[in-house]
Amino acid sequence: MIDPILITGCARSGTSLTAGVFSNCGAFGGFTFGPNEHNKKGMFENKTIRETILKPYLILNGCDPKGQRPLPDIRNLLQVGNLRERIEAIMKASGYKEGVWYYKGAKMCLCWPTFCDAFPKAKWVIVRRKDEDIVNSCMRTGFMNAYKDETGWQIWVDHHKARFIEMMDADLDICQVWPNKMISGNFDEIRRAVEHCGLEWNEDAVKEFVAPALWRNKNGE
Repeated sequence: MIDPILITGCARSGTSLTAGVFSNCGAFGGFTFGPNEHNKKGMFENKTIRETILKPYLILNGCDPKGQRPLPDIRNLLQVGNLRERIEAIMKASGYKEGVWYYKGAKMCLCWPTFCDAFPKAKWVIVRRKDEDIVNSCMRTGFMNAYKDETGWQIWVDHHKARFIEMMDADLDICQVWPNKMISGNFDEIRRAVEHCGLEWNEDAVKEFVAPALWRNKNGE
């Protein structure tokens, strides 16, 4: 299997929206979590990878499996064997035959060196959003419950931003995507990211998928 597209970023940044665009442009994601009250069009995260690999790995490193609090020590991540083989087996069991595939996991950036070791040629997509918008969304979202005030959530956002800097300093193959641009009708950035990752841009499918009203409702805007 070729190395995947790995989509990550702070929770409440639009990682599901971004992964949905890649899915609509032909990337294979396997069996993913469907729509719920927080993501009306789906989460686009592979169920088995999240529940049997990512969450247990966070727990192994003394981290909250929800990726909230506590967070792992990036300097002392534990080694895990056969990660690539296990993930590839899951994707094949989901129906993968050939072509471009992806895994979306907001919590993946918290332990990015482990996934980088498994997939050294992966194309990474880091989803970005303004700090204050992430903090405000966390304060309004029930399952984001590790902190009770804006100061706590800002510390959490800063932790993620430190990981993004490390990833860029490591010279990974990275595209940064700001979903607010496509919500506003500007698809240039996401189109470049999609094409950079080896996919064909499907404008009609993407425009039908992207729903500005749902984004605004989700974030109280």
